[in-house]
Amino acid sequence: ERFTSVKKVLVTDNVSPCCRDALIAGGLEVVQNDKMTKEELIAAVKEYDALIVRSATKVTEEIIAAGSNLKIIGRAGTGVDNIDVPAASKQNIAVMNTPTANTVSAAEQTCALFMSLARHTPAADASMKAGKWDRKKFMGTELYGKTAVIIGLGHIGREVAIRLQAFGMKTVGFDAILSAEETKKFGVDQLPLEQLWPIADYISVHVPLLPATKGMIGEATFAACKPGLKVINCARGGIIDNDKLLAALEDGKCGGAALDVFINEPPTDIEKTLAEHAKVVACPHLGASTKEAQLRVAREIADQIVDTSQGKGLKGIINGRHIGL
Repeated sequence: ERFTSVKKVLVTDNVSPCCRDALIAGGLEVVQNDKMTKEELIAAVKEYDALIVRSATKVTEEIIAAGSNLKIIGRAGTGVDNIDVPAASKQNIAVMNTPTANTVSAAEQTCALFMSLARHTPAADASMKAGKWDRKKFMGTELYGKTAVIIGLGHIGREVAIRLQAFGMKTVGFDAILSAEETKKFGVDQLPLEQLWPIADYISVHVPLLPATKGMIGEATFAACKPGLKVINCARGGIIDNDKLLAALEDGKCGGAALDVFINEPPTDIEKTLAEHAKVVACPHLGASTKEAQLRVAREIADQIVDTSQGKGLKGIINGRHIGL
């Protein structure tokens, strides 16, 4: 009932034009403006029933309060840490994401980082670009036969596991929600965290950033692991404790890290130090940066909003139980 009055949609950020096209095809009025300042957004948002963002727009409590007609905030992507979800819930606004649209792209990026750590590809390329021929310096290791510990076995963690198995890696892991029977179906044995750390050659995290996951790869993990462990974070900055990671890289407990995400993007302070570290492969948050994923997230968020406005379902709403759905 409350969503069938959705008529006007504001799209901020650089969302693919196919989003706008799908919304218009679904009978909605659309304004797309990715150049708005926070002040302009606060002034304009009251005119709209729905707001669609990627990751650049921070949908703060102030913006939500100004959106007196807002019924839906749509995130063209997975993580909603740029949206104040509790503030939206208080105003009875549905927050929606596209949880599976980025899956393949994020999984492929994760695998690229596994390979980069194993074979020093980025550093070897940089060395060649600097006019050197330094084969001895870049002696690598095989992924074959190594153990990958995957923390978080949802859509992305699962796809990562399936791809790593093709390299002949042993995949084990942990998930707070999925049962051991469920994850065994795609070849991942679950163990308690303290039993995973000592067997890990690689740890890859695929969990949201929550109080329970913040800094979950920290001092205790590095202390319990084999020397030379490699860690990969394509999920969210902050899941790996930055101070403890830097210390572990310096003293050899950690043999390498691949970081696609940071608490502050672009990284500052210790994260900048990590990004520039010789044992770190760093990327500017490229997990979902493929043409295919960007088309998919744009199309899916548009279709979900159109369906919701036509009373055809409530797909992708993440705060349903807080707004009485």
